[in-house]
Amino acid sequence: MRTLLVAGALAAVLAAGCASIERDGTKTAQPQQEHAWLMKFVGDWTAEIDVLKEPGAPPERSRGTESVRAIGGFWIVAENHATYQDKPFSGIMTLGYDPDRKRYVGTWVDSMTSHLWTYSGTLDSTGRVLTLESVGPCTMMAGQMANFRETIEFKSNDHRVFTSAVQAGDGPWIRTVTVNFRRK
Repeated sequence: MRTLLVAGALAAVLAAGCASIERDGTKTAQPQQEHAWLMKFVGDWTAEIDVLKEPGAPPERSRGTESVRAIGGFWIVAENHATYQDKPFSGIMTLGYDPDRKRYVGTWVDSMTSHLWTYSGTLDSTGRVLTLESVGPCTMMAGQMANFRETIEFKSNDHRVFTSAVQAGDGPWIRTVTVNFRRK
């Protein structure tokens, strides 16, 4: 019985301590300058898409749209729509900034794959180019995972370029996708 009383008292003390930390120690988080940088994405965009299926071949071209909204000043959600190989395509990207890791973080899902892409990256010293890294299935090497590097470069507030490159093994980076986004 004494053990149950001591355990109950310890649980009550720990619960009260956690409650006071939440009540007294946690302040509402405020967006930082890195979060503010993400707000440049917010709005509606047109997309000119070039997909390189194999090195040396001409790219497959298509057009699409993107609508980007903010969530609480911390995150953006970008919803993409296009047609690829005569099929409707949609994708959703999230981007935010993790101040503890000092890295931009995000995800990508789309209507043509079952892979959840997770991103981690940094902004260059000019404040114009965000480089995101990920690992995912490689269409050039069926059944294999590969390193991916995606860059988003703001040419101006109304024009940005998204580039995706894959690294085959330890080899060179091969550009596979280029998208020119222009604000509507």
